[in-house]
Amino acid sequence: MSGHSHWASIKHKKGTADEKRGKAFSKMARVVSIAAKEGGGSDPDSNYKLRIAIEQAKEINMPKDNIERAIKKGTGELTGEKLESVTFEAYGPGRIAIIIEGITDNKNRSLGEVKQILNQHNGKLAGGGSVKWLFERKGAIIVNNEEKTTDKEDLELIAIEAGAEDIYWHDDILDIYTKPEELEKVKKNLEEKEIKIDSASLDWAAKEMIEVEEKEKQACQKLFEALDENDAVQDIYSNLKL
Repeated sequence: MSGHSHWASIKHKKGTADEKRGKAFSKMARVVSIAAKEGGGSDPDSNYKLRIAIEQAKEINMPKDNIERAIKKGTGELTGEKLESVTFEAYGPGRIAIIIEGITDNKNRSLGEVKQILNQHNGKLAGGGSVKWLFERKGAIIVNNEEKTTDKEDLELIAIEAGAEDIYWHDDILDIYTKPEELEKVKKNLEEKEIKIDSASLDWAAKEMIEVEEKEKQACQKLFEALDENDAVQDIYSNLKL
């Protein structure tokens, strides 16, 4: 494994400056609702998925009332749209492999929309399992060291001592990989060392990254942006190398 999803990091940085707060809150509310529904209830202490979702919601300054309302919709205490998780596998420009995760109230509609976006950007849907084997499920922690608060080598050592399975730098952003079941423990260890964590989530990490020509890389960027604009799409992972 040689690096985090190219788009996950771009989207993370982009999200901190995203002016479309309403859309960001709407997407995040779906994540919280699904976590409450699929993770086993409204208590974040016993529902790890929900705990991560709440932390992600707080990262984008989502109001507490919005979070609580989303939890109640997920548990059925409030009526709302019937949501389900969806995963699409695809190929993009340069034959890069892509995993698209989303939450929707109409799977067939979202499938059609994603297929159309892919077709418009020189990509195509792939059969179930034809792409996913190129990735591994990992815990992923993002640390933004742009302010150079910690020396890179020191930060690497702290991450390894905290239990990181793999680390990867791109510019001043450090991606820390863990086993899925150890994500929370590693995150806690880092926080005890006063390392500021930008995000922590369960991601699909490419086993091998592939290089493409600059023209294809730009085409991939446009595809990722178009997918991200879709209401149902939550996360995009690829094996595109920077």
